[in-house]
Amino acid sequence: MSALPLTFAEFYPRYLRDHQRRGTRVLHFIGTSLFLVAAVLALVFLRPVLLAWGIGVAYGLAWVGHFFVEHNRPATFQHPWLSLRGDFKLYVDLLRGREKF
Repeated sequence: MSALPLTFAEFYPRYLRDHQRRGTRVLHFIGTSLFLVAAVLALVFLRPVLLAWGIGVAYGLAWVGHFFVEHNRPATFQHPWLSLRGDFKLYVDLLRGREKF
């Protein structure tokens, strides 16, 4: 994937190609879910360490999916903000049934 500036519309089809396998999508979904729970708990209990834990778990599970299931390199390394946006879009699309696990 090129490091050149991309629009999200250009990036997202590439993102989906890098997340084709069910295992990768499941790991991303679990990681994002745990991050969201940790973020809410961090706000409720004013414990920033929970937010850090959530970020670490989310990225850890996602990277396991890329390295051991999908056998590719996470887009986070070249396009961190587009990748983060892609993670949340895929998460919502999975919840709504627009994408399949």
